[in-house]
Amino acid sequence: MTDMLSRPGARDGESSATPTSEIAAQTKPLIVSAVISAGACLLTGLLTCAAVAVIGWLGATFGGASGAVRAGAAVWLVAHKSAVTIGSSTLGTGRLSVAPLGLTLFFAWCLYRGGKSAARSSAADRSRDLFSLAGMFALIYGLGGLVVALLTADGALKASPLSAFLGAFSLALVAGTAGILVESGAAADLADATPPGLRHVFPAAMAAVLTVIALASVMYGVLLAIHFSRITGMLELLDAGVIGSVVLFAICLMLVPNMVLYVVAFLAGPGFQLGTGTTIAPTGVDVGNLPAFPLLAAVPADGATPSYLLVLTAVVPLLAGAVAGLVVVRRGLAERDAFALGWDAFALRGAMAALLAGIVVFVLLAMSGGSAGPGRMSVVGVPGALPAAGVLAAGMAIGAAVTAAVAASRRPAEDQVDA
Repeated sequence: MTDMLSRPGARDGESSATPTSEIAAQTKPLIVSAVISAGACLLTGLLTCAAVAVIGWLGATFGGASGAVRAGAAVWLVAHKSAVTIGSSTLGTGRLSVAPLGLTLFFAWCLYRGGKSAARSSAADRSRDLFSLAGMFALIYGLGGLVVALLTADGALKASPLSAFLGAFSLALVAGTAGILVESGAAADLADATPPGLRHVFPAAMAAVLTVIALASVMYGVLLAIHFSRITGMLELLDAGVIGSVVLFAICLMLVPNMVLYVVAFLAGPGFQLGTGTTIAPTGVDVGNLPAFPLLAAVPADGATPSYLLVLTAVVPLLAGAVAGLVVVRRGLAERDAFALGWDAFALRGAMAALLAGIVVFVLLAMSGGSAGPGRMSVVGVPGALPAAGVLAAGMAIGAAVTAAVAASRRPAEDQVDA
């Protein structure tokens, strides 16, 4: 891999006219690049959370600025799946571990850009240097999370430093490494070295995942539109004012991906929970009273769900699988030796893409849940994430295999003649 990696200044086949000494003068040591990039990502995330918290404090009539900043830091920790305990021995304690995935995705994007910046400033081009840069980048960001947890802990607010380190380190390792590999050219080299059959499985799996998420988003948007009167009633009940409404909108924006993933679990069959002992699934709804939160207005009332929802639980995975199968066939037919591939080869690739899509869905569903406070809201999310992902993967595998086999068997006749 070392010899295949693209060199900075000569990427994409272009020759570099800059002298070697000048390039060396513009680059930084690996540790310096990692510290600068990881530190910038850390400050960006903390300042974003602190700004929203301070805006909320300006519209409140209690608390202080330091408490608002500490609350913003706590949200930053929760977005990295580091649980935060809130409360005291007299008032009771609650655990907050439901990561606002909208905020988590924003941090992941920042870390991806930070990884690209680190690779660009360090000009790392050897495999050993790239792996070292990725490890240092994640380690520095993880240590930053540990420091945030130590500084945030104060009386009623506590966070585990080890959990904060592991959460920040894991996110930085995944997103930062992706940015480093893309910027250095190693990602393209790895893709070229991968067999075509496996190379086409990844985009097909991502297409299936995006199809499921898109259909769930449409369904969630329709339900919100149907129950728009509930939303207006909740807003009138909250009476948050201008500043409070801005903060509420930001909170809703951060939690929209969680709600969409709950709809995905609903379409898969096992459903999800919004509190201890609750059930929201196509077979029935038993949730009781919910907090006055606008995003929860789409939750159906207790009782039996409409029959058309049962149809959607079968149609959605099959449709996502069909999309994956079409992607596999379209990319496979562009290969030089596509005429030698039978319909069974394309069907196998479609099934593999469905399996990979199921793994991705499982990870997303597992990240979307947790605890949202004390008492009844201590269990929120998808307790059956593995069965839900398995059901979706099975449906997508059937749709992908059948679609890929049919599309491959009906390839243009001129291809058969050339063969």
